[in-house]
Amino acid sequence: MAGRGRLSGLAVPGPATGPVPDPDPDPDGHWVTVWAASAQAAYPVGSPIAQPPLDAALPDTTRGLADQSLRMLLRPGLWSSRVRLRLSHVFGDRPLVLRDLGVALHLGGGALVPGSRVGLPDQVVAAGQSTWTPPVVLPWLRSADATLMQGRALAVSARVDGASGPVTWHAKSMATSYLSAPGDRDAAGRDDAFGFPHGTTSTFVVDAFDAWLPRSASAFVAFGDSLTDGTGTTLNGHDRWTDVLQREAWRSGRGDLAIVNAGIGGNQVIGPPPGSGSWRGGPCAVARVARDVLGLSGVRTVFWLQGINDFSDNGGAEAVAVAEAVAATVGRLLGQGLRVIGATLPSALGATRPGHGGALQDARRRAFNEVVRRGGLFDEFVDLDRCLSDARTGRLHTDFDGDDTLGGPGDGIHPNRAGHAAMARCIGATCLAPAAPGDPRGP
Repeated sequence: MAGRGRLSGLAVPGPATGPVPDPDPDPDGHWVTVWAASAQAAYPVGSPIAQPPLDAALPDTTRGLADQSLRMLLRPGLWSSRVRLRLSHVFGDRPLVLRDLGVALHLGGGALVPGSRVGLPDQVVAAGQSTWTPPVVLPWLRSADATLMQGRALAVSARVDGASGPVTWHAKSMATSYLSAPGDRDAAGRDDAFGFPHGTTSTFVVDAFDAWLPRSASAFVAFGDSLTDGTGTTLNGHDRWTDVLQREAWRSGRGDLAIVNAGIGGNQVIGPPPGSGSWRGGPCAVARVARDVLGLSGVRTVFWLQGINDFSDNGGAEAVAVAEAVAATVGRLLGQGLRVIGATLPSALGATRPGHGGALQDARRRAFNEVVRRGGLFDEFVDLDRCLSDARTGRLHTDFDGDDTLGGPGDGIHPNRAGHAAMARCIGATCLAPAAPGDPRGP
């Protein structure tokens, strides 16, 4: 697009091929993480949902992405004209070289809004590490336009130079991103979608996105398992409870709060089981809290919804052991000045998922919930058990037991989109309430 145009109130310049100089930032601002997709393993270890076949895009998992382009889509909870990315190679075995790296406004499919692409310098991420990119300025986004961006997606494009080796990913993103064919070194630098024939419901390489925002702004990190990651919700519907809560925050005028989803399907508090090797549920909560909560920016509140996977009928842990691990980890978060809100665990009794549904798991779950209800484990708690479970049957309420991702009956453990809306309503009553006067942790 030559010259300047108008799109939804945004001033979109002509084509941009390099970084826009970063002026001195507002000294009253700070970095706030406004989107995340927690790194859990190297592809293909994980539990993706509605994943198209990726054999043609990633024919050799040991080589990973080979001289090819990726275009990852993310939806920030808040927007700013000054942003940065965290690139994750924590499960890699060799340096990851990224060229033609840039961010742009998503148009549709794998296409970008013409002229909105802003380049970033090439990046080399060491094996087993993650790195933040330098800040980049989005010249087409004025601060007055930030509310118009609510619900819009940013596209992150890059070309892998050589072979990535095992590529770090988040398996269950509940939204579509794109990969080129191996050997396509040009697709990342173009606005069109024709170089991205392979769709994926997962997120590769990018695991966090920051915006420079006023000091009043903060991140609310939802730290959990598949009940947060979104199993059972609508693919590309953006109706996980965190998505619904973000929209409620916008609707109530909370332009200072970003809801960040740090859920991983299958995640455990103190697992995975011994001898399980690379675990589909990612590193346990106790281990990953450093990267997926404390390693993020501008965090003031953490919502903890974890434990049901630890109480598996196939072995599993006792409620007291899980509660002790939660208490120790929550204490670490409280020591950093964070507000930590917990939740009781909804029922999985009668669930059809392997390892779930039995009386032993339910007894452990109930015992854990009693610890939560007695208080002292969290600053506050939300009783999601009473929100989602049917007191008459002891099971997930039938109104919430369905599969909105693929259609058909539910599995007895994962709430559908109506269940996630109910969760958001219940959580929002506590989490969107103003903080007590003088509380330095903020709302």
